[in-house]
Amino acid sequence: MEYRDYYATLGVPRSASTGEIKKAFRKLARQHHPDRNPGNAEAERRFKEINEANEVLADPAKRKQYDELGAHWQDYARMGGRPGADPFGAGGPFAGYRSAGGAGPGPGGGVRFEYAGDPSQFSEFFRTFFAGGMAGAAAGSAAAGASATERGTGGHGRARATTGGRGGASLDDILAGMGGIDYGAAGGPAAGGGARPARPARPGAVEAAIEVDLPEAFAGAKRLIEVDGRRLEVTIPAGVENGSRIRLRGQGGGAGHAARDLVLVVSVRPHPVFTREGANLSRELPVTLREALLGAEVPVATVDGRRLLLKIPGGTQPGRTIRLAGQGMPRLRGDTRGDLLVRVRVVLPSLDEPGQAAAETLLDAIAQPDPRAGA
Repeated sequence: MEYRDYYATLGVPRSASTGEIKKAFRKLARQHHPDRNPGNAEAERRFKEINEANEVLADPAKRKQYDELGAHWQDYARMGGRPGADPFGAGGPFAGYRSAGGAGPGPGGGVRFEYAGDPSQFSEFFRTFFAGGMAGAAAGSAAAGASATERGTGGHGRARATTGGRGGASLDDILAGMGGIDYGAAGGPAAGGGARPARPARPGAVEAAIEVDLPEAFAGAKRLIEVDGRRLEVTIPAGVENGSRIRLRGQGGGAGHAARDLVLVVSVRPHPVFTREGANLSRELPVTLREALLGAEVPVATVDGRRLLLKIPGGTQPGRTIRLAGQGMPRLRGDTRGDLLVRVRVVLPSLDEPGQAAAETLLDAIAQPDPRAGA
């Protein structure tokens, strides 16, 4: 089986920090996730490779062993090395390679690796190099099923979920987690070869609808809701839109493993002035004939009540749209905002007889071509 260069898979140097590895993983996982590439076998293959690389490099213990053995892992296996054991410790095939001070190429003392995913989802290289007791792992995976749980490992959260039968975590779970993705079963093998008892499957979430105004969706808000006689304060993040889901862990009733999550499905009420398309907002702005003909700076209100000065160029036609960059809705992820699109509506004045005479004199002095020519 072929040696896998996990650093090349993530496109980072061997000296990359943990933060750089996480950043590279997030970017590639977002790009190749099956949810964004339905039916694309190549994207799914790359996604699994990326996750496998992150599973090792984001874990300091696994990364240390991988860096120490590297391409020599086959020699280690042939010389009787046991997956998950210290190759430089007593009885190990590379015993005796430590320096006099005890600091050497091997991880000090026995290192116990624990693998919590479905081993069939990872390469033969990964299973041979890191996982112990594959038979026990398969049994543990079959017993646990495809339940969705979360756990903490190595100081950072790893999301475990299933999506559309593919055995992958949802894109939201990837972005919420700081490490890798565990595929499939909630149970998995310990390094000694035995299967861990499967955790009970979590019960399904309880869903409830919640409505917010557009200004609340723009700025974020807090709401008090009542669930089974309990009052909960819920934070509505800035940037939510129709269909956004807010999950409250264990707040849907029950206790312990029987506790159900509460999922609030957001609905944003229509606004009388602003319409929304993704992160962009649009509105109409009435201007006078003078402002449209000669140009002017006119105030325009934003969704949060601020007033900006908008420059109307001279000769602006009715229906012209002027873009105000960064004045739209905040995006749920990241710190950027959409744009505000202002559509100009020219309001014509009502003329009395003197006004009509003055307008006729003015228009006689203006040479305007026939706008219907060729129509």
